[in-house]
Amino acid sequence: EAYWEMQKFLILALKANPNVLECLYTPMVEKATPLAEKLLAMRSIFLSRMVYQTYNGYVLSQFKKMQAGLRKCQVKWKHVMHLIRLLLSGISTMRDGFVPVKVEEHREKLLAIRRGEMPWEEVEDWRKRLHQEFNATSETTTLPERPDYEKANAFLIEARRSALSENLP
Repeated sequence: EAYWEMQKFLILALKANPNVLECLYTPMVEKATPLAEKLLAMRSIFLSRMVYQTYNGYVLSQFKKMQAGLRKCQVKWKHVMHLIRLLLSGISTMRDGFVPVKVEEHREKLLAIRRGEMPWEEVEDWRKRLHQEFNATSETTTLPERPDYEKANAFLIEARRSALSENLP
């Protein structure tokens, strides 16, 4: 479980934070308030070309840190798996305009990474191919340059007004 104040959540979504975007696209919603239903219905306003910057930039910076850990034989394979999954998710988001929470077709390879069964060189080759695919996808995506800040702001104002009116005597 994770909790965010509404404005913080919206800001993170507008910045293409992967955790927040996955919250908006998860199929595992058990119960949602009317306000949450409205937010889920407009979730596509948060998708933009910023996905490329956020996802790709994070993975690149983390892999640089991993290289240092590799020299000390301290690879965190679970983290490596999540970084590769993030690249797969980012590529799919840029291509399809939808954030996939599961990347089933790559499940076995990802689990092999997590268990430390895939040699580092093979992981690194896959990562490089994924970066190339991500670069190509970023050139052809139909996602807008920026998210819809105006709709997000209007939603925040509506949410705050709604909360205020519910708490007035």
